[in-house]
Amino acid sequence: MMEICIYGRGGQGGVTLAELVAHAAIREGKYAQSMPSFGPERRGAPVLAFLRVNETERIKIRTEIAEPDVLVVLDPGLLHVGDVVSRLKKEGIAVINTKKSPEEMKSDLEGVTKIAVVDAMSIAREILGLPIVNTTMIGALLKAVGLVKLESLEEPMQERFGKVAAKNIDAMRRAYEETVVR
Repeated sequence: MMEICIYGRGGQGGVTLAELVAHAAIREGKYAQSMPSFGPERRGAPVLAFLRVNETERIKIRTEIAEPDVLVVLDPGLLHVGDVVSRLKKEGIAVINTKKSPEEMKSDLEGVTKIAVVDAMSIAREILGLPIVNTTMIGALLKAVGLVKLESLEEPMQERFGKVAAKNIDAMRRAYEETVVR
């Protein structure tokens, strides 16, 4: 089972990211769950979402993820809030929205050996016209861990975003191409 923690800020779409990937996994015949973890949040406040995907068995646990296999960080400023990096499993991978290279990110990700980076903010602003990076970061996540096929996201995005789904799919695909994994 793959366990993923998604760190973002209110309004960036971290909860939606988890839901979309879970729907795509289920469409592929896998088992998945997503859940948010937040209180009375407001736009800009830190938000955490959880995603589990299992290829062979139903997921019976319903708890927060303590030691994820993957960290997805929508706002790199959150790397310095709390214990974000220390939660990651030793062999886990951090997927970060940043303009920095994986080598430049090593100082912010002490002990993390696998890093994937993409400038999701620039892609989102260019393609979507908005600083909302959730669908863009789906592309980075899929490049880093291959959880589901890109095509499996098209229908869930169409259902969620309607007329603007095509732009979100374009942003996801571009991020997939531009993500650097080390």
